[in-house]
Amino acid sequence: MAVFTLERTKLYTNFCFFVCKMFEDERKNLVKKLKKELRIKTDRVEKAFLETPREKFVPDNVKNHAYVDTPLQIGNGQTISAPHMVAIMCEALDIKKGQKILEIGAGSGYHAAIVSKIVGEKGQVFTVERFENLAETAQKNLESIGITNVTVIVGDGSEGLQSFAPYDCIYVTCASPKIPPPLIEQIKDGGKLLIPVGKMICTLELIEKKGNEIKTTDLGGCAFVPLVGKHGF
Repeated sequence: MAVFTLERTKLYTNFCFFVCKMFEDERKNLVKKLKKELRIKTDRVEKAFLETPREKFVPDNVKNHAYVDTPLQIGNGQTISAPHMVAIMCEALDIKKGQKILEIGAGSGYHAAIVSKIVGEKGQVFTVERFENLAETAQKNLESIGITNVTVIVGDGSEGLQSFAPYDCIYVTCASPKIPPPLIEQIKDGGKLLIPVGKMICTLELIEKKGNEIKTTDLGGCAFVPLVGKHGF
């Protein structure tokens, strides 16, 4: 019986090693693809992608598609964003080490995990999720890979998170009918807000705040699930 148990343990260990190696290889290939497409442009974003296992943030039934560059369903009608969109948003915000970042729409926690790697141990990420079960899942996913600088909060993301404002950057992972005024108010002077504006098919807008001036740049078309809340749909 002991011999059988030992043999079964060895087989299980070998299988786990094989699966981990498979995902690691797929992650590296995805990063190469995103670099070739100029989605990933900086070393810090590349490093964050390589260090973040996307397979830990998707449901079991779609783990085999973890490194396909596409959104995946995560429940409650929500999706985990396609890796190329996460890369585009991280590069557009030019996130730095030590910054304080607000994310609207935690989902399963993957995007926040990437950002947490970029800001580093001295940085902080706050993420607001309206679905309590998704918030709980995101928290567990983040903890499972040892991330400690992300705080997940259940609430109306369209109102931002005033209690920890102002933020160096705010980004929104769902489409809004307009730019919510609280989000602009909660950016630091010199800070940035990145938000999809429209319904499903929308434009990704980068807002830069400098004193009393607001500069808006259209970064092109995109598709996101709708932002629901006081300033959303």
